[in-house]
Amino acid sequence: MILLASASPRRRELLHQIGIPHRVHPVAVDETPRPGEDPARYAARLARTKAAAGREATGGTLPVLGADTVVSIDGLILGKPAHREQALEMLARLSGRVHVAYTAVALAHAAGIDETCSTTRVTLAELDPAVMAAYWASGEPADKAGAYGIQGRGGLFVRHLEGSYSGVVGLPLFETGRLLAHRGIHPVWGGTPTADSESCGGRSSDDGY
Repeated sequence: MILLASASPRRRELLHQIGIPHRVHPVAVDETPRPGEDPARYAARLARTKAAAGREATGGTLPVLGADTVVSIDGLILGKPAHREQALEMLARLSGRVHVAYTAVALAHAAGIDETCSTTRVTLAELDPAVMAAYWASGEPADKAGAYGIQGRGGLFVRHLEGSYSGVVGLPLFETGRLLAHRGIHPVWGGTPTADSESCGGRSSDDGY
């Protein structure tokens, strides 16, 4: 059993998919990027912060999984749109171009914090302004990084993907499975813990927080 430091129904569904028993314990953290912070390190920092905050809030009784997804293009971090105009601006910037989705995952446990990351290149089709406006009106983009959801109607816009589909959704299954197995939490069928996964932020296992 683990705790998920997120209210995202998509992350819950993905943990169910790989057979990980969990309870939800969302945490509120400051998600303001630091000056000059690059998107990958920003995602890694937020995942670690969420995992650490969840473990502290619950008394450290269970491992806590934190995750954060960042959409980036032109060196910019595209978070969740605050309003219609911002969403349409994001979609126009992504239209017909390649962007990168980083999803960092962190597991806080008694020995410290382990982390992993997926990096996915996504190519969107050219988006007509009327289509973007109709998409906003559907309500789907409002709580999505980059103002689109690949697992929903926004999947119609995706021409090509290099990397992890589930990572773009919000929780990269391959990387998350390795991270959990390394601490004896085995997805689906059990198995032997594997080596550490790649890190967004350049931190290693057991170095604390």
